[in-house]
Amino acid sequence: MLSTIPSDSHTWNLLFLQLLLEEHGCDVANLGACVPVETLVRESVQYLPDLIVVSTVNGHGLHEGLDIAWAVRGSKELRHVPLVIGGKIDTSGSQTAADFGPLLDAGFDAVLVGGTAVPDLLSLLDRLPPAEPAAAPQRAYADANV
Repeated sequence: MLSTIPSDSHTWNLLFLQLLLEEHGCDVANLGACVPVETLVRESVQYLPDLIVVSTVNGHGLHEGLDIAWAVRGSKELRHVPLVIGGKIDTSGSQTAADFGPLLDAGFDAVLVGGTAVPDLLSLLDRLPPAEPAAAPQRAYADANV
């Protein structure tokens, strides 16, 4: 599951991450920009992803990310789903995950910033259990051979 914080209208980061994740074998549900916390939780509960990635570049992730972490960790269905946030997390441009203790304390498994953000995300993907193959969609109609 790929999302932004509610106030972040940037989309290039989401496209980049979607392509990166797909290149590494992930099926990605990209919720787009300005995603309300309730929407992220509802969609995540519906799809039960192997990973929730929150990307932000507007600098408000430190504050809005807390609401996301509390909501995700407050959902019994999502309590154990890995949750990461990355990008420009604050307006001062902090570059180390140690600067974002409140996000980790709130329930994020990782804060991905600076030059190590992409390699750290790829390393995290390598540690995830293998995904089970998706079931073939059920057809509501019979195939017609005309």
